[in-house]
Order: sequence, then structure tokens, then C-alpha cells
Amino acid sequence: MRTTVIPAQITTVEDKIAGSLNLTQILILMIPIFWTTIVYTLFFPTMRLALYKFPLILIVLFACLLLSLRVKGKVVLNWLIILLTYNLRPRYYLSNKNDSYLRTLDLPISQKKPLRLLKRTTRDEAKQSVPKFSLREFIKFDNLIGNPKYTISYKSGRKGGINVAFEQIQK
Repeated sequence: MRTTVIPAQITTVEDKIAGSLNLTQILILMIPIFWTTIVYTLFFPTMRLALYKFPLILIVLFACLLLSLRVKGKVVLNWLIILLTYNLRPRYYLSNKNDSYLRTLDLPISQKKPLRLLKRTTRDEAKQSVPKFSLREFIKFDNLIGNPKYTISYKSGRKGGINVAFEQIQK
């Protein structure tokens, strides 16, 4: 009675299509056929044989024959891909220590309360009267914004309002 060994790891077994050839070998061996038709039909003189067409066809034929051979159970094309990916990988990995991505930054927290120049108004007061500013007040405000001794901070309120605060910088 004839027995066959069933491998424990099925993914390592290659499917044989024709004889001992698998799909990649058959596809590699079909490349010279397509290359020959392209050379014969598109290269000058079209649809006729010329002496310079034979070396072009033979070079591709021998290259595909070499790539479809097996060495230690693997196709030469697979070995070539493994060697190329190994040799083309980066050998030096550079990292920039000054990069702030995914770093914890210990920033000093200011303990002083911000200096408030404008008083808070409720929603009803804001609806009732819109303050009118004179040109002199706008100039003072512009000088205050441009002054390097002060910084401006914006904070959003709970109900959609915005609070603007000026802080004096301590050296």
C-alpha cells in the first residue's frame, strides 16, 4: 500500500503546477515569449527578422532561465530579492535629540495671577451697552499690545465667552 507524508506546516509546501515548476517559475519563463513578440513587432524593421534582434531576445531568455532555477529549494529570483532588500536597507539610523515629538517637556509654571485690566461683565451687561472707545484709548491699547513687558493670554469661558488677560513678564 502506498503512503504519503502530509506535512505539519502546510504554508511551507509550494504548489507544483507543471512537473516540478511552481507559479513563479512559469511566470518567469513566460517573460521571454512576451519580450520576443514585443521585439519582433515594435522594433525596426517591424514584423521582420533582423540580426540585432537576436541578441536582445537571447539576453532576456538566458536571464529568465537563470532566475527560474532552484538553489537549495528556493527560486533564484527569491534569493535575489532577499539579497537586494538586505543590501538596500539603511545601515545608519539617525535620531535628532532636539526633536520634541513624544518628549515630555518640563516647563516652569507661573505662580503669579494674571493682571486684569478689564473687568468681567455679565452677559446682560454686555447686551445692554456696547462700550465706545475713543482714538486715544485705541492708541493706549495698541501700545500695551506691542509692549514687550506684557504678554496676552486668551481663555475661553464656560458659556462661549472669551477672557483676555495681560501678564507682566518678570525677569
